[in-house]
Amino acid sequence: MAAAAAGRLSRGLLWAAGDGRRPLGLREWGWGWRVGEGENVVAHVVASGAGFVEDLDESFKENRKDDIWLVDFYAPWCGHCKKLEPVWNEVGLEMRNMGSPVKVGKMDATSFSSIASEFGVRGYPTIKLLKGDMAYNYRGPRTKDDIVEFANRVAGPLIRPLPSQHMFEHVQKRHRVLFVYVGGESPLKEKYIEVASELIVYTYFFSASEDVVPEYVTLPELPAVMVFKDGTYFVYDGKLVAIAVIDDKNSSVEHTRLKSIIQEVARDYRDHFHRDFQFGHMDGNDYINSLLMDDLTVPTIVVLNTSNQQYFLPDRHIESTEDMVQFINNILDGTAEAQGGDGLLQRIKRIIYDAKSTIVSVFKSSPLLGCFLFGLPLGVISIMCYGICTADTDGEVFEHEGAKKESGDRELTDEGSEEEQEEEKNGKYTELADGELKQKDIMEKKID
Repeated sequence: MAAAAAGRLSRGLLWAAGDGRRPLGLREWGWGWRVGEGENVVAHVVASGAGFVEDLDESFKENRKDDIWLVDFYAPWCGHCKKLEPVWNEVGLEMRNMGSPVKVGKMDATSFSSIASEFGVRGYPTIKLLKGDMAYNYRGPRTKDDIVEFANRVAGPLIRPLPSQHMFEHVQKRHRVLFVYVGGESPLKEKYIEVASELIVYTYFFSASEDVVPEYVTLPELPAVMVFKDGTYFVYDGKLVAIAVIDDKNSSVEHTRLKSIIQEVARDYRDHFHRDFQFGHMDGNDYINSLLMDDLTVPTIVVLNTSNQQYFLPDRHIESTEDMVQFINNILDGTAEAQGGDGLLQRIKRIIYDAKSTIVSVFKSSPLLGCFLFGLPLGVISIMCYGICTADTDGEVFEHEGAKKESGDRELTDEGSEEEQEEEKNGKYTELADGELKQKDIMEKKID
């Protein structure tokens, strides 16, 4: 139950941090890399930074837990890996100059595939921050500043305290989105920490006492989780999220219309739906498909209930703002059909879906690795089954031959060997011949 509640809080905070277009951390991350101005600067950075990036081998598995590591898992033949190399050298140099406790390394995932597999490496390059038993994936832009900021954020404490109003104001100015837990120890705080451990890769999480919170903030109860964004705030309470799932690169009327409808409802009906709904749009359906365990066509409208993992789909096309408002009202009055949920069947479905997705992802990113990981165990199992079956068959043959041999032995024991039978037969013939001779002599004597 705690895990399910944490999952609902996680999704709610993720959408709460959205920029009005898509949830925080779910945008399509860009590729790219930054170098200095001019070839000489690039060469200098690469040469000087390379000394602060350690080449890792099989001993890394045993020695890593005493430190925090930022590791690039690469393949020598990978083009993206080669583009990342000069940036990675810059990262190593920057972390050393900052005096960061994070060590920077790189590992050839093709040479040390077992270690890479243990850390869940499924493609190249893969950037992970390893902290104790936790491994955090980096999915942001491959630039020095973004990678360094990620490393410093994740390497620090999950929950950063705000001891004063001055510190609170300072943090507000630095961060576009701010998550703050207000209150003492509670089950909600435990869930908040659990969510932070998952979403720290996207943003910072803070905690504060009630007297540190700005005066304009009104909290209905404590403890509470607050989200500060765009000059305002709201208290997390598991709202419904209405999303237009579109393709940003598609400029067709249908895609742009749904995006405009969501924006108009969020703006024009704010007083009506702000208490219960949040609005946004998402580029692509990959993430939403993983949430719903379904394959939604794009473009479409979906409404998520972050408190119980249910979702709503319109029963007809949304053609106008009025259609969208009617759809929302149907959800609020209970006439719209809810799908999904967090029941037992849905949990079993989730386990199966996650397992299937993992297998497909492994085969897509690295077919050879997938064949090795799944083909080898199947091969071993097949050989074992074959051995068991053939062992049973051989046993039956041996038993049958043994039975025949014992039967033959019994026959030989009763009748004797062939030589003994021949001698016995010859003996009978000898006795018969002697008897005939004796009878012949008697007859001759009588005649005389």
